[in-house]
Order: sequence, then structure tokens, then C-alpha cells
Amino acid sequence: MHCIKRLCAIALGFMCFALEAQDNFTSLGESSLSLNHKISETYSANFVFRSRYVLYNGDGFQYQQQQVDVFHFSTFKLDFYHKLSIGLYYRNRDWFETGSDEKRIIQQYNFKKQTLGVRYGHRFRAEQRILDTKTIFRQRYRFAVDFPLNGEKLDIGETYLVSAIEGLLSLSKPDNPETDIRVSSQIGWQMNEALKLQLGLEHRWEALNLVSKHNLFVLTGAVLKI
Repeated sequence: MHCIKRLCAIALGFMCFALEAQDNFTSLGESSLSLNHKISETYSANFVFRSRYVLYNGDGFQYQQQQVDVFHFSTFKLDFYHKLSIGLYYRNRDWFETGSDEKRIIQQYNFKKQTLGVRYGHRFRAEQRILDTKTIFRQRYRFAVDFPLNGEKLDIGETYLVSAIEGLLSLSKPDNPETDIRVSSQIGWQMNEALKLQLGLEHRWEALNLVSKHNLFVLTGAVLKI
């Protein structure tokens, strides 16, 4: 467990150092509110409201609202380790004149296992991104680890760390295939039994097989059980 903590800290430090060395990258902020409701032992519903805004680009520091997102997941628990989810997603950029609105249909499989207080997660996701001019078929795989920073059990008032790496492949006509890599690390606080707060960074290396772009996201979020 101590080795994993060191690796997560090193990965986060390397991510920040690499971004500082880039001449061409954008920094954005992303704030989210996630509402989770357990309907039965095998079925739960999740609703997320998210806002994205530009903090820095080639013109310097600024604030520019880029989009708002709303999405829902219905999750079916197969057993203690495996879950299947179906999601619907709506992105609004038209309000801010920053691009096309977007709708998504999402299929997802999750596998999680916990050892000595460390939880390992594998997520496979397929998305159909429906835009005004085309549909993008995107495949995603994410590996994540999370653990409390004090002991092996997360208690109220304590902190935890979540780190993840994700690969993405996007396919659409007539565009060339596009591959992305995302690396993230967030620190969280278990405020009470129902509320968690999270703060962290995510580096997105987009279109790395074409003309690559580097985006640094400042992530803030709240997760609420209702």
C-alpha cells in the first residue's frame, strides 16, 4: 500500500512537471455535483450536473464558460465485484456559442476489488456521441486505485486519494481514428455518511496520434448520497 501511495504521488508530480514544459496547452476547470440513490440491493441511480470553463489558453489567464453537462446512469449490481450501467448524457454548448450540443448513449462495465484497504477498479465504457454533423463511436478503458490516507478504513472526517489512468479510442467518418490518454489524481474528504468533497488535477493528452493537444483540468466536485 505504501508503494502504491508513492507511485500515485510520483505520477501526479510528473504530470504537473510535464505540463509546465509544454508550450501549447489549455487549462480548464470542471466542477460537478453527483447525486447517488440506492433504489434496491441490485439497482442504483446516479445523476451528475457538471460545468466546464476555460482558465488559461494562449491568450493568458481568463474565465470563459464552455459548457454544462447533465447525465444519468442506471447501474445494476451483478455481484460484489461486478456492475453494469446504462447512461444518457446531454452537453449544452449552444448557450455559450462554443460548439455543437451533444447527446450520448453509454454502456459501461465495472470490476472492483479491495485488498488491505486499497480498492482497484477496472472500467470499460462504450459511447455513441451524437453531434450535429456526425456520430463518434468511442471506446474507453480506465484503471483506478483509491484508498484512505489514514489506516485501511475510511472514517468520517478522514481523507482519501483517487488516482486513475484512462485510454480512449474515437472512431467516426470521415475523420481519422483518434487516441487519447488521461491521467488524474484527486484528494477527497468524507464529510459525513452522505457527503464527499473532492479536489484534484487531470492531464488530458488528446489526439496523440494526430496533432496532439495538452489540457490540464482543475477538478472540484461533491458526491452526495440521497
